[in-house]
Amino acid sequence: MMDKISVIVPVFNVAPYIGRCLDSVLGQTYADLEIICVNDGSTDESGGICDEYAAKDSRVRVFHKKHGGVASARNVGLLNFSGQYVGFVDSDDWIESDMYEVLYGTIRSRGVSVSAVGFFGDTDTGTAPRKNVRHIPDRVLTQREMLSFIYQLDLYNAFHVVVWNKLFCSDLFRNNNGLLFNEHLFSGSDALFLPSVFLIDGCTGTYCDQPLYHYYQRNSSIVHSSTAIIKEKGSLAAHKSVLKMFNDSGYEDLAMLVKKEICYCASLIAELAIKEGDEGVLERMKREMRTYMEDYVELNRDFPARVERIKELINTKEKPLWSL
Repeated sequence: MMDKISVIVPVFNVAPYIGRCLDSVLGQTYADLEIICVNDGSTDESGGICDEYAAKDSRVRVFHKKHGGVASARNVGLLNFSGQYVGFVDSDDWIESDMYEVLYGTIRSRGVSVSAVGFFGDTDTGTAPRKNVRHIPDRVLTQREMLSFIYQLDLYNAFHVVVWNKLFCSDLFRNNNGLLFNEHLFSGSDALFLPSVFLIDGCTGTYCDQPLYHYYQRNSSIVHSSTAIIKEKGSLAAHKSVLKMFNDSGYEDLAMLVKKEICYCASLIAELAIKEGDEGVLERMKREMRTYMEDYVELNRDFPARVERIKELINTKEKPLWSL
């Protein structure tokens, strides 16, 4: 008898894309699936489309809720799944037909807690696989290695700090105080959730260097449409929480990687604040960049242009061009 995989799909205003997503999940070569669609208060036809799929295939379960963001939608799935393994697929993305067969096969053959595969970056104009600059060995990966990979995106961009190209043993969620996504982070919740999973005692993983997930980058998604203040309270807050977790868990030697990411994240928010004319956020981001600048410089010695960019943002005039 096969193990069941529960696939959690958060759904919000994705009527043009949800059919493609669900077709790709239902068409998996690994058939013992439970697809949990969580309609997060959609105002378009997304919820109705999910109901239509549930009426045609008993593997689809649909939950309808008030809009609360992707973290809250995923949590509904985590509180209601029944499988031995758990995966996540975003509703505007899609997957290759053998993705869960590959993920399940590697997680079982290695006897690990988490398995991951590579992914494609898709836009309306084309697709390209994300590539790791440094090879990830084909063996059991330690907790320390996985934590290191997700904070070295220059080297391990196909592993990434996301949940949707991975498969998790459900015991990680059942036996660890109901681990859930932080619903206060309207963006960047993966960046806190995934390290929290990897820090569970005994967590090990494996990676298959084969792109099987299609990450569709549309301009209207939450990742691309968030304001500076949302990103400050989301992605930046998540990375700062991870920094504390690393220090508290005995991974102080990896904290430098997180500090670099905090500085970079603050620089992106600073650029967005400049476009939006938000002087308060800009000044806070300047302080963040100054705080973590030393670590950023140390880890970017081979990329002087990156360092210069941070310095330019820190030295942005007190009364920038938008106020003139």
